[in-house]
Amino acid sequence: MNGYERQLARSGWAFLAPALLLIAVFFFLPVLAALLLSFTDFDIYALGDLRRLRFVGLENYTQLLQSPLFWTALGNTGYFVLLGGPLSVAVSLGAALLVNARLNRFPGLFRTALFLPVVTTLVAVAVVWRYLYHPRYGLLNYGLSLLGIAPIDWLGDPDWAMPAIILMAVWKNFGFNMIIFIAGLQNIPIQLYEAARIDGASTGQQFRHITLPQLGPTFLFVALMTMIGYFQVFAEPYVMTQGGPANRTLSVVLLMYEEGFRWWNMGYASAMAFVLFALILAGTALQLLLRRRAR
Repeated sequence: MNGYERQLARSGWAFLAPALLLIAVFFFLPVLAALLLSFTDFDIYALGDLRRLRFVGLENYTQLLQSPLFWTALGNTGYFVLLGGPLSVAVSLGAALLVNARLNRFPGLFRTALFLPVVTTLVAVAVVWRYLYHPRYGLLNYGLSLLGIAPIDWLGDPDWAMPAIILMAVWKNFGFNMIIFIAGLQNIPIQLYEAARIDGASTGQQFRHITLPQLGPTFLFVALMTMIGYFQVFAEPYVMTQGGPANRTLSVVLLMYEEGFRWWNMGYASAMAFVLFALILAGTALQLLLRRRAR
């Protein structure tokens, strides 16, 4: 490396330094602090007097894995991810195909309309959907009554509460993935479709043998982002059900919030955060491995 290249490298690091400093201060240091907290019994008493702070090793993790409430929250979160994730991806792909279709004369208008829920405040959306789900005055039950179907207590019935939240979350989030899929669709060479039509391939065959394989990297990105986001579900159950009924919508992050900021068990809540991080990391590694094997 000559002198000019060294000077250029120093200039690059000088420009990067402020951003790296901010990342270190506001991301890496809090993560490290949370990791250290997970090995302590930090609570409201330790907050008032640090001499009460004790190092407990893996006790928080042991207590967490023995807690039935944590396994309930983890099961609810897994249900939300496994049902809501694929549904959100499927709806996003369907919307992208419709918006990107040549028969659509106003693609920009439809993209904007379908993307609007993404930029709408989640709490406001959750409040509106609570009224839509109202057992007596909700618009959804009104539509069911027109079909002769008895009203459903969407958020009060343990069997329907989580599916109702999943439906709202899919509606709220599919627009973001739709834009990603549209970008992937527009990146597919049109010559592939022209050659397939010349060979007599039907629309379904073109979708199966051209669209889906070409969207492989896009599917991977969308699936990872959706999984990571859905593992961290919090605002929807917090606003709509507060984790009820009978803890059927209690998520890991909601339980973490209650333990950390309601009961001030910061060490226990930090341990929960790193268990969730390990699960997300494992899910990400699994999807990357499956994608590599599918090539």
